[in-house]
Amino acid sequence: MLGSGLLQGLAVTAKNLAGSFHDPARYVTTEYPEQRTKLPENYRNFPFLVHDDPADPNGTLRCVACQICEKECPPQCIYIVMERDEKGKALRRPKVFDLDISVCISCQICVEVCPFDAIKMDQEYEIATRNRFGGLLLHREDLSKSNAYYHQIHPTEAAGVDAALAEQKAKQAAAKAAKAAPAPKAAATTATPATAATAQDSAISPAPAAPPPASAPDTPANPAPANPPPDA
Repeated sequence: MLGSGLLQGLAVTAKNLAGSFHDPARYVTTEYPEQRTKLPENYRNFPFLVHDDPADPNGTLRCVACQICEKECPPQCIYIVMERDEKGKALRRPKVFDLDISVCISCQICVEVCPFDAIKMDQEYEIATRNRFGGLLLHREDLSKSNAYYHQIHPTEAAGVDAALAEQKAKQAAAKAAKAAPAPKAAATTATPATAATAQDSAISPAPAAPPPASAPDTPANPAPANPPPDA
């Protein structure tokens, strides 16, 4: 029958409308913004930076400004400058970390290539602004969020990351302790200088020559008889 699909759809709508008056679970419309639907854990929007201490967010960022995410980003929407001291030595933290979300495609490649678990995907989607340039360019202070917030939006993933980081720190501490431990003393006693010199002389000096064998006394070819014969 022509239009049967349309009638079936209208019947489902009318059924849900009538059921919503006595069963709110059947009312599929969410009264946003007064009501908000809980997002699934795997939902992702734009990246953010993780720090471990809310009292010092910039000093405890996990990011070391290695710029791997900046180089791997397909749309090139990340810009990083490493912070340095007065002598020009790298401090292993970002002085500038900018993210242009008007260009970001939420591909999560920056998260996958980060070796320090410093950048993760956020779930915040209310980011509309009237300024399409400065308003959509997020700086380090805007991107920095606590590890507790990371546990709130991605609890399973955050628990696994914390366990891996704790195991890595334990291995580093064990290796450092083993390196700092004193070496065991040798069992053999150390030779004194005099003993060493005597042993060296004995090794260098040649062995004394063996004495020549004792030779038998010389005997005449024609020995004289012991008793000469009487005269004739």
